[in-house]
Amino acid sequence: MSRVYLDWNATAPLRPEARAAMADAMDVTGNPSSVHAEGRAAKMLLERCRDTVAQALGAASAEIIFTSGATESAALILAGRGLACAGVEHDCVRAWCDETLTTDGDGHVTVPAPASATVQLANSETGVIQDLPQGLAVSDLTQGFGKIPFAFDWLGIEAGFVSAHKLGGPRGVGALILRRGTEVEARIRGGGQEQGRRAGTENLVGIAGFAAAAAAAQDDLASGIADRQTELRNRLENALEIADGNAMFLGRNARRLPQTLAILTPGWKGETQVMQMDLAGYAVSAGSACSSGKVRPSGVLRAMGVPEVDASCAMRVSFGRDTTAEELDGFAEAWLTAHGRWRSKQGKI
Repeated sequence: MSRVYLDWNATAPLRPEARAAMADAMDVTGNPSSVHAEGRAAKMLLERCRDTVAQALGAASAEIIFTSGATESAALILAGRGLACAGVEHDCVRAWCDETLTTDGDGHVTVPAPASATVQLANSETGVIQDLPQGLAVSDLTQGFGKIPFAFDWLGIEAGFVSAHKLGGPRGVGALILRRGTEVEARIRGGGQEQGRRAGTENLVGIAGFAAAAAAAQDDLASGIADRQTELRNRLENALEIADGNAMFLGRNARRLPQTLAILTPGWKGETQVMQMDLAGYAVSAGSACSSGKVRPSGVLRAMGVPEVDASCAMRVSFGRDTTAEELDGFAEAWLTAHGRWRSKQGKI
């Protein structure tokens, strides 16, 4: 049975451009901190990658601090600051912030004091895109990077962070973007790499893959991929809507990521749907990958006002550059079949 991967928001498949760049970087012998010729060659590659990632993010090269990913970046910029956040944020943000911001039923966050708050650009579960206020302290840019156009320079925020694996780069590498003049206290100390913000020999192979994926994602955006994905998402949404008039498409009245669709069917557990779709050959999710396996209602949906009894009944489909209309049509057929069986068991047919 051939399988279809529809969980790109958890991890996007590695781009061929990233794979090739990583293979080339493996042949670079030196340590970027060494002063000999081999070290200088490694340093040159590191800085070229920094330039590439900065260009993709619309930032200056000096504003890019390479890390192991968004979770580490969040800890580096958020720890000890007591910023306000909303319940729709990723757990790596909520771990360091005061959950005092409110969210409406469409997933929009109200931010009364931007300078003391952190707000994500886009939500991994619902795809809802926030209108970030000028002067915002920090934003999790991870899910938006490579999927919608933006530039750090014109977002008007103090800091942001991203992970490579969400846009087709390798796992275990990401970046913190710090507006010039912003200070952070290093959490990993030692050799003073990354402008003294993050010690340790840089993951040059991972960074090379990150840079290649970031450049390729920007090329995709320039080619109009977001419009094509929006059409596919709407086509899937329309196909699923015929199943149950009580089903909710989360964030439907908001601006959403073009390749993310979250559907809530009251009474039908999301984890059950995921298992049934897995058996049918489709990889989907019941929410954030970092929360999978935890038997608890979605904090994102609870923050949006979804009753607790229903907050565990959502399923997320997230797709990518290689996903075809035929694959999504096949998924819709499989989901509708499973939905029909569930309805029969509920005595509703």
